[in-house]
Amino acid sequence: MAGAIASAGAVLCLSSQKPFKPLHFSTKTNTFHFSKPEVSAFPRYSARVRPVISPCNCFSSNTTHYEFSDGSSEVELRLQLGGQDDVSAKDILVDADGTSLIVKVRQAGSFATLIDTNSLFEKIKPAETIWYIDDDQLVISLKKQDPDLKWPDIKESWESLSAGSMQLLKGTSIYIVGDSTEINQKVARELAVALGYTPLVTKELLETFTKQTVDSWVLTEGSDSVAEAESAILESLSSHVRTVVATLGGSHGAAGRTAKWRHLYSGFSIWLSQTEALDEDSAQEEARRHIEDGSVGYSNADVVVKLQGWDADHAKSVAQASLSALKRLILSDKKLPGKKSLYIRLGCRGDWPNIKPPGWDPSTATDAPPPATLPN
Repeated sequence: MAGAIASAGAVLCLSSQKPFKPLHFSTKTNTFHFSKPEVSAFPRYSARVRPVISPCNCFSSNTTHYEFSDGSSEVELRLQLGGQDDVSAKDILVDADGTSLIVKVRQAGSFATLIDTNSLFEKIKPAETIWYIDDDQLVISLKKQDPDLKWPDIKESWESLSAGSMQLLKGTSIYIVGDSTEINQKVARELAVALGYTPLVTKELLETFTKQTVDSWVLTEGSDSVAEAESAILESLSSHVRTVVATLGGSHGAAGRTAKWRHLYSGFSIWLSQTEALDEDSAQEEARRHIEDGSVGYSNADVVVKLQGWDADHAKSVAQASLSALKRLILSDKKLPGKKSLYIRLGCRGDWPNIKPPGWDPSTATDAPPPATLPN
């Protein structure tokens, strides 16, 4: 299963070697490894974000069933004990830590695993974990670090991310960018279905309008012409909400050009980036080069997902990693959706992320007035 870790201007590395194998993740402010995260600083936005998502590696026995409820400041998990009448507290092992939970029960002299996950839906306060036995159920109460976040389920999964992302995105659109138009489209459609958003494909819009394929357009008029046309479409889409937009890949796409990001900043952007790195260190170095160089337009993206190889059958895995990354990004700064909305209302002037006050004109401004702020 694909893993996910991301942040503002982040890089998420996945590997797709039959099928997907997590490689490495780094952000413009942090560098992480899945097992034991290490943090190092990278310059990025004025507001630093430091989110982490671990790959979902969940296990529960086939005979284990659970009930889950969210009680605002805490979540409750009820696990069936299999009809054992003589289970006592000494037969129970509950180990909760951050985003992980292991629950075992002693059966016939050995411990059987009821649940083992290192990917709870969000972080908990392990020191405040409470559990007790209620008839044939083990009841576990976990205190949430963020009481305002509604948990759809105990574990982070495709289903829980799909259900839980709406409260975070608040209708903000998503743009999928990267070198492959095909990958952009397939992942965008998975995200749109999961979120109930409208899927839009700039390639289809361009070809419908011009009555010719993008490839033939590039041959006759050049890639600059195509990029300009896609940029105009992105401008018209920038005021839309609840859409997932798949952009053109390759050199003729607007997103690959640093100067064409003015309207892409109106939504959350995800760069689907393929890599030939064979290990975590190589992926990390590649990510750092792209981040520090900044010459590739895609490096402007809010979240970057790195893929080694591609298989269309795993588009949902990439989409899940993207949602997981977006969740961490927004939880690191809950004002981001509102800031995106403000950016749109002020006319998508290209002043992201340091939004200038109303009346600021990028074509005439010679100074740097203080950025506009959102009301508390």
